[in-house]
Amino acid sequence: MKKLFVVALLVMFAATIAYASDVVTYEAKNGNVTFDHKVHGEKLGCDACHEGTPAKIEVSKDMAHKDLCKSCHKSKGMKTGCKTCHVK
Repeated sequence: MKKLFVVALLVMFAATIAYASDVVTYEAKNGNVTFDHKVHGEKLGCDACHEGTPAKIEVSKDMAHKDLCKSCHKSKGMKTGCKTCHVK
């Protein structure tokens, strides 16, 4: 019984870590884009994307390609080709 309890706790712990990683996948015709919110937040801070109090941002194609994602990657000297973000 104790072993079953320990296994259940380990599974719950692993599920919590997976959920907390905060990875979002955006579906696109030319390949899905995976965005790791936690990694971006740790590297850039909330203010890089969020104005004022952080809240959920609805990401559109135009926002990703022009306003926010691509322009930030470009300013950091990162690759900005389609296949950099879009994976089939």
